[in-house]
Amino acid sequence: MQETRVPVYEALAADIKELGVECVFGLMSDDTAQLIAMIDSVGVRFYGARHENNAVSMAEGYAAATGRLGIVIIGRGPATTNSMNGANYANRTGSPVLMIYGDAPNVEKAANSVGPDRKSLDTMALLHAAGIKTFRANDAVTARRTFVQAAAAAQHGAAALLLPSNVQQAQVDPAATAPGSFEAAKYTPQPARDSALQAAVSLLEKSRKPLIIAGIGAHAAGAREEIIRLADHIGAALVTTMKAKDMFRDHPFNCGILGSFSNVGGRRLIEQADCVIAIGASLNQQTTSFATAIPEGLPVIHIDKNRPNIGRWFDADLGLVGDAKLITEQLLEKLPSRNTSEMEMRSEENERWLADFSLADDFEAMNTPRTMDARSLALELNSLLPADRNLVWDSGNMLGTVPYISCPGPSHFKHTGDSASIGMGFGTAMGFAAGTPDRTTVLLMGDGSFLMNMGELETVAREYIPLVIVLMNDCAYGAELHFLQDRGMPVQLSQFPDIDFAPVAESFGFEAFTVRTLNELRALAPTLGNPDGPVFLDCKINASVVAAFMHEGPAHAAEKP
Repeated sequence: MQETRVPVYEALAADIKELGVECVFGLMSDDTAQLIAMIDSVGVRFYGARHENNAVSMAEGYAAATGRLGIVIIGRGPATTNSMNGANYANRTGSPVLMIYGDAPNVEKAANSVGPDRKSLDTMALLHAAGIKTFRANDAVTARRTFVQAAAAAQHGAAALLLPSNVQQAQVDPAATAPGSFEAAKYTPQPARDSALQAAVSLLEKSRKPLIIAGIGAHAAGAREEIIRLADHIGAALVTTMKAKDMFRDHPFNCGILGSFSNVGGRRLIEQADCVIAIGASLNQQTTSFATAIPEGLPVIHIDKNRPNIGRWFDADLGLVGDAKLITEQLLEKLPSRNTSEMEMRSEENERWLADFSLADDFEAMNTPRTMDARSLALELNSLLPADRNLVWDSGNMLGTVPYISCPGPSHFKHTGDSASIGMGFGTAMGFAAGTPDRTTVLLMGDGSFLMNMGELETVAREYIPLVIVLMNDCAYGAELHFLQDRGMPVQLSQFPDIDFAPVAESFGFEAFTVRTLNELRALAPTLGNPDGPVFLDCKINASVVAAFMHEGPAHAAEKP
């Protein structure tokens, strides 16, 4: 009987499908083209981006939206370097992303051979420099096993697999080289130690105005209901980090986001707190507004499953290491019930204040005849867009609109600032939408970010990705404009012409509109309430409106000696 042999790339395509992968992202190159074509032929959908940076962020957005492995395939050399901003971003998010890169043949060239290799690059060193776990398929026999090992590693955060072109082309026996199964190590929830738990109980028993801060770690642990029960049990106010936005939506003592993206209504209660319980929150400079958002001198109980995170960015008086849900349940069990008089944070005055507070009262609108205040724009979008929506934010001055548009909860929200780069939102939103096609995904970005990625309009239209793009167009790099203004320097180089981008988007197949006033926006209610295909809004916003968080960095720097 004749032995069946296939190229390694064909066997790998079958392995990808065997993992249950439904779609793969990437940008085709000569050293990955056959692998991509084979993946498509075995029934795994391939989404092709127009830039490698966006291909990687698409895989990250898909992974973030679904919790499943996001795979991206990138070529070697210049394709690899093009992808590095996305790779660094994906690695910092912690999402399960596997980046498969083509690589040079791992064989010695003969003397006087044709050359040079213009794509030559030490990819392994480059990825290691970015802190990315990297695997290389060194030979055909073990290539499939290496792939499965890399996929298992990627379940705990981004990993990369290098596939030399000669290894991909080599012929193997599919049965003899079957990779077997490599399951990713499973997370086992751990409770807090009794001694630490008792210390926390003793501290909380003295508190009359506790404040619970929930971060994305609390959401990931599925601790929402337990945290609400704890808050109601001890009379605490509830607040979240930005990444856990809207986790306590509709709770009468929900104070919104803590720190850089807080609102006047929530801050009134936050400032009354006499004790803080931070659950699954890093307490970084954004959450704490450079350590000013939490009243000075308050005792802080910090709960996190990773010991090094306790007190890493903000001093903690007491650390509880373990699973957020389990520890919350432990505290509920240990803490005695309270009567109403002991719940001073839950006073009738505070409850009435939050009930009466409107986000429209959080700022004085600065609309003009030809531009909108981005905050007013956001509030209108909040009522016009479908209630069941995803929100994906790029970075920049327009990020100040985050408090004014809500979503069903943290699983529906994504900010792409983990690597402090603008421009990461477009790819991420495409991946987020691809992973949740039955839900409207809204991308909010500035014109600076958009101009970095305008070619991806074609990707959205070609792949028919259900995306609503809200371009907050201030004709500037808004963050840099205000940065320069704060320092009394000329701003002209941060400003740009007022270009109408709607016809550009329309030419790619979008339903596109230019919007200069809130009334023009309201007229689009039928389209925004039930989007049918890709929608693009070029919203002209007032560049003089400065996001509140923009003042925090300079103020913090000014305090340093």
